[in-house]
Amino acid sequence: MTKEIRLCAFDMNSVGHQSSGLWRHPRDQSDRYNTMAYWTDLARTLERGLFDAIFLADVTGIYDVYAGTPDTALKSAMQVPTNDPFTLVPLMASVTEHLCFGVTGAIPYEAPYSFARKISSLDHLTDGRLGWNIVTGYLDSAARGTGQAKQTAHDTRYDIAAEYMEVVYKLWEGSWEDDAVKRDRVSGIFTDPTKVHTVSHAGQYFNLEAVHLCEPSPQRTPILFQAGASPKGQAFAAAHAECVFIAAGNKESQGELVRGLRQQAAEIGRNPNDLKVFALVCAILGETDDEAERSLQEYSQYADLEGALALVSGWTGIDLSQYALDETVTATKTEAIQSSLKGFGNHPVGDIARNLAVGGGCPKIVGSPQTIADELQDWADQTGIDGFNLSYTVMPESIERIVDLLVPELQKRGAYKTSYQPGTFREKLNGHGPRLSAPHPATSFRQLA
Repeated sequence: MTKEIRLCAFDMNSVGHQSSGLWRHPRDQSDRYNTMAYWTDLARTLERGLFDAIFLADVTGIYDVYAGTPDTALKSAMQVPTNDPFTLVPLMASVTEHLCFGVTGAIPYEAPYSFARKISSLDHLTDGRLGWNIVTGYLDSAARGTGQAKQTAHDTRYDIAAEYMEVVYKLWEGSWEDDAVKRDRVSGIFTDPTKVHTVSHAGQYFNLEAVHLCEPSPQRTPILFQAGASPKGQAFAAAHAECVFIAAGNKESQGELVRGLRQQAAEIGRNPNDLKVFALVCAILGETDDEAERSLQEYSQYADLEGALALVSGWTGIDLSQYALDETVTATKTEAIQSSLKGFGNHPVGDIARNLAVGGGCPKIVGSPQTIADELQDWADQTGIDGFNLSYTVMPESIERIVDLLVPELQKRGAYKTSYQPGTFREKLNGHGPRLSAPHPATSFRQLA
């Protein structure tokens, strides 16, 4: 049986996400990121292409590791300016019926009490089409912006995240019983107070005594994404995530990572098949292979290598301005993204920048719809992944070519859906829901007395 491939669009509420300098391309419209029409038009295009979701990245802080200053990031629009990704959800949901939203929210920078209310509110407004990408942060500039001297140690951030999850699970799953809301116009009782419970939590990192402010939303707990590739991140994903976003650079390493994640999930009693894995790739399409190659060459003319190095410096915590373009990076232990340190070691700085500047630091598949479909199917078959998170080059051209050229080819092969499944994000992905089922840890907090 042909395996069905799932697609998410990888984007950010900013000008430059991962492709550095391509905002200058004459057909690029990403500098319209701060307008409603830009995002509603994109949402309609994605739903026309039956995309499962748009995965919205985010960063709380500015890339100032490169040369010890934010100047390069600012000049190249490298993930700055950037607006709040959650604000896009109601806009895009209002013009779509099925498109779902995986939105990045960083645990260190918002109290669980207020964050839980925001998520429940958006899950209501989208009829259950919301997902949360759980991240622990990696920029010292973000830590300083929230009153800390520097970022907490990498592994400690995951300890904090584990407790954060317990708190929000208690709020989402345990504060309100399913039948707490009566809406009884005759008796005048909107909510039965005996079915609403105060959440108490006294922990190492968080203390809470409160009632969740929202009635139960369609999913209660949103679909949970996670992207950590370090040992600590993988263990966290195996325990909590329903979708894992991976960025390993080749099929062999991705296959090992997928098998490892699913094995860890099985070892703690979860169904490993409930863990959906999406790999980051950049697909550059043309009607023919030659046309696609010409597009890649055209895009490369606008690449901003210094902007790309500012981005990698932030990811790794290593100031790459200290290296000549032909020098190789010396991997150094930092508190930034551990997988980036591993992935960018042993490569000349110039190669890192050139690879990243067009489409991001991920595998690039260049060719006709037939060529790219072949490669995506082979990738899925060899690695066991469920789908792809597609990085863009020029917007909206990148997405429009995928929708108009690649999607019909995948459908012709029986490798892509021809209509959406009904229901919430969870039901569309797994065929069951709308709420989490045991043994996921969130379920242990239901109807907390």
